[in-house]
Amino acid sequence: MRLLTDIRPLRESADFRRLWIGSTVSQLGQQMTAVTVSIQVYALTHSTFSVGLVGLCSLVPLIVFGLYGGAMADAIDRRTLALVSSTGLWLLSMVLVLQSHLGWGQVGVLYGVVACQSACFAVNNPARSAIIPRLIRPELLPAANTLSQAAFNLGFTAGPLLGAAVIAWQGFAAAYLVDVITFTAALYALFRLPPVPPTGEVRRAGLRSVLEGFTFLRTAPALLATFLADILAMVFAQPRALFPAVAGAFFGGGVRTVGVLQAAPAIGALIGVLFSGWVTRVRRQGVAIVLAITAYAAAVGLFGLSRTIWLGVALLAMSGAADMVSSAYRNTVLQSAAPDAMRGRLQGVFIVVVAGGPRLGDFVVGTTSSLTSPTVALLGGAAVCVTGLLILLARNRPFRAYDARTRALS
Repeated sequence: MRLLTDIRPLRESADFRRLWIGSTVSQLGQQMTAVTVSIQVYALTHSTFSVGLVGLCSLVPLIVFGLYGGAMADAIDRRTLALVSSTGLWLLSMVLVLQSHLGWGQVGVLYGVVACQSACFAVNNPARSAIIPRLIRPELLPAANTLSQAAFNLGFTAGPLLGAAVIAWQGFAAAYLVDVITFTAALYALFRLPPVPPTGEVRRAGLRSVLEGFTFLRTAPALLATFLADILAMVFAQPRALFPAVAGAFFGGGVRTVGVLQAAPAIGALIGVLFSGWVTRVRRQGVAIVLAITAYAAAVGLFGLSRTIWLGVALLAMSGAADMVSSAYRNTVLQSAAPDAMRGRLQGVFIVVVAGGPRLGDFVVGTTSSLTSPTVALLGGAAVCVTGLLILLARNRPFRAYDARTRALS
């Protein structure tokens, strides 16, 4: 019985291995930047509402460019698209270094850069994700998606901790500079990939192409349910915008405590990945998604009641492990249910949901906390999330019965 992480995708595909290593290294700097922007905004404004606006500022470009970027990934070479958008992300990280080094001290500059980063990310991610099924065998998709989660969460674990330490030591500019340096690993991995041209009937990227993706999604209720489940989790039960405030209010800490809280979910996810050998044996991925997100929401709600740092970190780690399982299965359903010719567009919709949901969630929880309290925002959001999940599972039979191995009801 396989218990530890299934690393067969890394062994069998050199291209997937390079892509995974590049993503792992670059995630370190990207997550340092994410926590640094939040801390810098809070340092300039002392407002959880302003921190929540970071997410809202990136939401519109994420939606627009995510959908169009997914259409482009079905129309042109996916490797080329990923390289161009990654270069844009690298240049924007340089802008963050300059604004901090020159001491501009304007929160509007940070909002503007975050919005541009969101646009580049929205184009980059669908292209990169749509590449993966072309590099490995279909039966290894759950394992490959689990490894991708490991890459993300490894950066999410070390990034906030290192980011907070570098800020305390050398300031914001130094933390942003690390992102510039580490992102070169992602560029190199993409450069080494072979061309990945679109397959089947190629449609010109545009509104009509985007609408075809939504039309297909309407005919795939199990796939649509994965998007709705993630929206429930990320919009109503996403606690990260409150970390700068609760670090002091709940635990009497400062910048380093924010880094610990940011890293805790990823630590839990990494522990979950380590013992994820069982993931490929689960057949009912829809039910598994609901159970995993329910566990995630419960942990976040209980975090709102915690007042000791060890308990808060443990609950966030539990939420991270549950989210890792949910994400691996949601990616598997998408990659198995979508034909390759449609995969880029659906990955575009997916990234709008996966990345846009937390950004909208930052605004929702930040606003709710400002009107009530962090505890009410976390407990209430978790309750809404679980209620919505139960309704979704009860009303969507294809989602309950979906099996990615057969791509059919069983």
